[in-house]
Amino acid sequence: MKRVGVIGGGQLAWMMGDAAKKLGVELVVQTPSKSDPAVAIAQDTVFASIDDAKATELLAQKSDVITFENEFVNLDALSLLTNKGFIFRPKLAALAPLLDKYHQRCYLRDLGLPVPQFFAIDDTENLASKLEHLDFPLVLKSRRHGYDGQGTFIIQDLTSLQQKLSQTANQSQFLIEEFVPFERELAVIAARSVNGEVVIYPVVETQQEQQVCRRVIAPADITPNQIGQSRAIAHTLLNSLEAVGVFGIELFLTVDGKILVNEIAPRTHNSGHFSIDACETSQFEQHLRAVCGLPLGYPTLNCGMAIMVNLLGYENSDSDYQSQRQQLAAIPQATVHWYGKTESRLGRKLGHVTVLLDEYNPEAANHLAHALESIWYPS
Repeated sequence: MKRVGVIGGGQLAWMMGDAAKKLGVELVVQTPSKSDPAVAIAQDTVFASIDDAKATELLAQKSDVITFENEFVNLDALSLLTNKGFIFRPKLAALAPLLDKYHQRCYLRDLGLPVPQFFAIDDTENLASKLEHLDFPLVLKSRRHGYDGQGTFIIQDLTSLQQKLSQTANQSQFLIEEFVPFERELAVIAARSVNGEVVIYPVVETQQEQQVCRRVIAPADITPNQIGQSRAIAHTLLNSLEAVGVFGIELFLTVDGKILVNEIAPRTHNSGHFSIDACETSQFEQHLRAVCGLPLGYPTLNCGMAIMVNLLGYENSDSDYQSQRQQLAAIPQATVHWYGKTESRLGRKLGHVTVLLDEYNPEAANHLAHALESIWYPS
């Protein structure tokens, strides 16, 4: 029986639990807190911060292969472990160009993939000359550790930009990119095996509120050409990185119908949660198949459409929201996934609900997504 070490113990690792059971895989988790979701499904746990490389060495000793629930790790420290023969999937070289968002943008551009215009802030002296090529509003982004909209700021004018930069001691931690007035946001989950086989899930539409994903509609209502462009981006990226495992690729669909790459997540991704209920092989099973060297499964939808709505915290509370969860679960073909977190706070991902539709009907899917939200969120 394979033992997979997972760095991170949040809901993404927790959702690997059912897939691991199905495949006869044991999970060993490195996570700081006994109340983290994945502790409940792990065969063994190393309680430590995910950037604690000494703890990861202990995790590695208990595991056949190590993978990642999130990417906030110290690659330099982990590279010493690869020298000792421990196996990481995806390998550290596949993560290296992606963890800093400026380096990620450069990597994508150099691959010839379509990205927004961007530049790094090396010093504020040359800022004005660099800004000649970009119009306001523009986007100021933290190069490391930003997710769910954290570390991303829409800047309306030069004064606001200078004010924002003056509040930080290290301005080089940011990059600037053009604001893309997109028509829609899309995402695609792709997986690559140790043998280089790539499988790609249906392209989905992701709908954000305050830069946090609220709804996912699968498949997205886009043209065959746009589907083809999205799939080609996924193929190029995963093959170039020689990635092993599941990657989430966030995309913009511009008003003139072009596809641009927004961000890459080198792991399972919120936009792929629909796959647990709606696809022949979930993204979590697919990831374990890839990192364990098993053949990849089929990513095809087993329904006409699927809607996934994130159940986000809207208050500080220790409620388990039993009443709302029961109402959601009573909807035909609905499944509620509750992550077992002990407290709610604003924007925290507490769970998600997926509803399957027998037929392809984007209008009905959007209507249903908002109906689900009206049950969860107080009016």
